Amino acid sequence: MFEIVTGSNKKYFDVNLKTGVLFVNERIDREEICMSNQKCSLNIEALAKNPHHLYRVEIKILDINDNAPHFPVKVFALNITENASPGERFPLPVSEDSDVGSNSLKEYKLSPNEHFSLDTQSEDQSVSAELVLNKALDREKQATIKLVLTGTDGGKPPKSGTLNIIINVMDINDNNPVFSQPLYKVKLKENVAAGTKIIKLNATDMDEGSNGEVTYLFSSHGQEKNLDTFAISPDSGEIEVKGNIDFEDKAFYEIRVEAHDKASSPMTTNCKVLIEVIDVNDNAPEIVITSLLSSLREDAKIGTAVALVTVSDKDGGMNGKVSCKLQGNLPFKLESSYKNYYSVVLEGQLDREKISKYNVTLIAVDEGTPPLSSTSVVYVDVSDVNDNPPQFNGKSISVYVKENMPPGTLIHTVSAVDRDSNENAEISYSIVDNKATSIHSVSVNSLTGQLYNLQSFNFEEQKTLSFHVQAIDAGAPPLSSNVTVNVFILDENDNSPVILPPYSDPGSVNTENIPYSAEAGYFVAKIRAVDADSGYNALLSYHISEPKGTNLFRIGSSTGEIKTKRRMSDNDLKTHPLIITVSDNGEPSLSATMSMDVVVVESLDDIKTSFREVPVKEESFSDLNVYLLIAIVSVSVIFLLSLVGLIAAKCYRTDGSFSRYSAPVISTHPDGSWSYSKSTQQYDVCFSSDTMKSDMVVFPSPFPPAEAELVSIHGEDTFTQTQTLPTTGKVSII
Repeated sequence: MFEIVTGSNKKYFDVNLKTGVLFVNERIDREEICMSNQKCSLNIEALAKNPHHLYRVEIKILDINDNAPHFPVKVFALNITENASPGERFPLPVSEDSDVGSNSLKEYKLSPNEHFSLDTQSEDQSVSAELVLNKALDREKQATIKLVLTGTDGGKPPKSGTLNIIINVMDINDNNPVFSQPLYKVKLKENVAAGTKIIKLNATDMDEGSNGEVTYLFSSHGQEKNLDTFAISPDSGEIEVKGNIDFEDKAFYEIRVEAHDKASSPMTTNCKVLIEVIDVNDNAPEIVITSLLSSLREDAKIGTAVALVTVSDKDGGMNGKVSCKLQGNLPFKLESSYKNYYSVVLEGQLDREKISKYNVTLIAVDEGTPPLSSTSVVYVDVSDVNDNPPQFNGKSISVYVKENMPPGTLIHTVSAVDRDSNENAEISYSIVDNKATSIHSVSVNSLTGQLYNLQSFNFEEQKTLSFHVQAIDAGAPPLSSNVTVNVFILDENDNSPVILPPYSDPGSVNTENIPYSAEAGYFVAKIRAVDADSGYNALLSYHISEPKGTNLFRIGSSTGEIKTKRRMSDNDLKTHPLIITVSDNGEPSLSATMSMDVVVVESLDDIKTSFREVPVKEESFSDLNVYLLIAIVSVSVIFLLSLVGLIAAKCYRTDGSFSRYSAPVISTHPDGSWSYSKSTQQYDVCFSSDTMKSDMVVFPSPFPPAEAELVSIHGEDTFTQTQTLPTTGKVSII
């Protein structure tokens, strides 16, 4: 996983992955890359992956003598008057050599002749040559002189270029224009506006008339670029800016200016203008980013490299000195590896669920006045790791379903949320419970979390169902969480009331006798019934139907007590068939019916039922009645004393158990009856009754059988019955 990363379009170097040898991949032309700069180097970055490590390599490009000196023109014509004085100088075109250092132009040589010699000057980065007249010319003897100028570089072996010089010996006009100084130096800021005047040259000619009038122009030999950048006024000698001055393109200019007089055979003199361009901070830093990772795992280790950053500035000096930093408070930092090369590395923990993408902004600022800056963004995507288990909304869920619901009914939908993404957030559901009843009663759709019942529920058999649902994701390794589902089965009115003995025997004839002398409110019978349902579905009401026109009896709607409404008359029937209906309060209401014949007899001796109340007229009291009343009171007092003793004994034995069992809820109805509602427990229930009044005392018992002993005292008889009580709902006990 080793590779070469370069910032340029051309990949000059590559590496052999087998041998590790760094080799040239594309031809290198130093003059193309660095032009005339003395120092030339290429920077490459070698990246090793798994783990990421960056190596910086600086390759210095050494110049070879692959460019020979050459002159801008092949033939140079020079007009010299025949009266030119010995020692007069004539500038020659400069030879150009693209090589640098020892391979650049070093010297000029002039072909042998008797009139001229060569004078060479080395100034700044150029070598110039001038012809020096050693011997006076005579046009009549020799009108044209041909010379050869050779420019040689310092390479090994050296290379050279030649220039053919043709000297035309001119007649008359014996004074040349003379510049005030042979060399002018000017400093000029870059980016100056076109038309800006930078210098005014001055040349004088001692001649008179047209021979003393001077005209200025740029030397056309090898100054084509200067002609596009600068312009000179032919009359005033003022040089002004014509084109764009950019320090980054060219830091100095050398301009050769000729001054001609206006004689028919003009004489010429030359000067040199050196223009130094002063850098201005007009280039903002440049940022080049090489991304190493398309995405970063949220569990990536601190120090992981994300991108390589290269910063550069075309300006020079302090204007080109750049500093780089990251913007904002992000879990990344910038490490400097080599000069203006940086690496963006991770320095903090990542959490994709909080931030899934980072825009890492880099700011590069130079030290110019005023400083310039530039920004660039590294986009880092955080890839998911399965570090979040599915989460339910709460630890438990309560579900309410009706009993008798058909199997396969949707009863609820559980839902979990996973903050991860993709397969790490794909959730499947299952029931995990050790109880076989839960597994066989409910199923869950593994994809949607929908809960279905596998069987019909029966409230009278099972009131609650609890199980666990597990949500597990598809990550590696998978993560899971559980939620407790509590299913509460709601009662439906699916049980009809059941009439209790002695009126429940099928096929039996229910008959009650009452005396003809019975007063209004005489107690005839009490109908008792129970309902296996609970709540309102078990709240019973009693109704009576009797032959039309009689209107002799009434029944307590909540007590089931049948009593007379009025006294008997001679027109009443002797036998009264009654139909009693017991209805619950459910929707729809269910009921049970029974029939009873009430027979009117003449004498009290004919009354056999021990549950009747004998109305007593105040005006017809006899001695027998007094004795009977005394006997009843005596028996009642003895029974009450016995009952109090029994209660005291039981309270003593069960002291401390009262705290473990809650007392039943006792309700009093408008008609004087009581009802209770309590879960399956054992209670000691004690009753006492006077002539028309009943009292009930309920005591909790620590023993588990759900039975109650019903004791009733009425009239002369005592009736004791053990009755199994329903585990839920309300039962009226009188």
